[in-house]
Amino acid sequence: MSSPVDIAAFLRPRPPSPLQEVEDERFTRHGVRLLLKRDDLIHSTVPWDSAELGPVDLYPPGNKFRKLVLNLAAATDAGHDTLLTFGGAYSNHLRATAAAGRLLGLATIGVVRGDELAERPLNPSLTRCVSDGMRLRFVDRSTYRRKHEPGTLAGLLSAAGACDAYVIPEGGSNSLAVRGCTALGEELRESTDVAAVACGTGGTLAGLAAGLGPDRRALGIPVLKGGFLGPEIRALQRGTFGAPTANWHLDDRFHCGGYARATPELRAFAEDFEDRHGDELGLSVERLYVAKLLYALTALSEEGAFRPGTRLTAVITGAREDPAQSSTSR
Repeated sequence: MSSPVDIAAFLRPRPPSPLQEVEDERFTRHGVRLLLKRDDLIHSTVPWDSAELGPVDLYPPGNKFRKLVLNLAAATDAGHDTLLTFGGAYSNHLRATAAAGRLLGLATIGVVRGDELAERPLNPSLTRCVSDGMRLRFVDRSTYRRKHEPGTLAGLLSAAGACDAYVIPEGGSNSLAVRGCTALGEELRESTDVAAVACGTGGTLAGLAAGLGPDRRALGIPVLKGGFLGPEIRALQRGTFGAPTANWHLDDRFHCGGYARATPELRAFAEDFEDRHGDELGLSVERLYVAKLLYALTALSEEGAFRPGTRLTAVITGAREDPAQSSTSR
């Protein structure tokens, strides 16, 4: 499969994504400056609508470029023609990998958690994956939980007819992804005191914290329940940098029931935030990650968690594309 875009141009470093300050009394009355790091606009930092790189709406969504770019470079440098990765039914990572594969001329295979989904109509997220050329393979949840085991992974590769595929883990979180996300922290180092991000697998937070440096703090808001992310983030940092950094922490109170789950309070908050700031900032609040992040930061500000004078940056990792994201049915 040939690449429709210039691979070197696609993989070269991007200019920093925009940083916007928000006037919101829920922060300003506590002396906190709220800034939004608009990684949902990361593709707008270069002229995407060109013959060289293709139209902007074909670009991998949100900040997934940071996690994928070094993996994509490793795959193409090693001569792989197929990417295989993992995710749930609403995985942004699957969508990003499918889009990147189409743009770079790489075949993509998505191993999806839940074999019961094979008999159901595809949701909009998986439909987009298929339209970008990804082959979906639905596996039972027990097998999916063991996907990191060598024997299970070998079986999945064989069943997909892709024994030579380049494997990217769930959420894209490996050492290459963590290194790719250090640029996010480096971009914020001089303009923030606390940088916060919603977390799925923890790779973005692991890189963000390292890039910020020891005199800045990173805050992670897990969107899944279970309290399992801390050890995984430390392991990612240990495998990437030799040791975990000491400048990050997690607040597990704001998952709202788990991934893709929402409460009436969260939905009302997201709609209110859009009403307050959406037109001014050109912001549509993504419901799976960004809404929980902003909801958490607002609650923490009201609790007095940030000292007066704090420059607090929320990393906006993606844009809302599907109004059904606010559903509690997933």
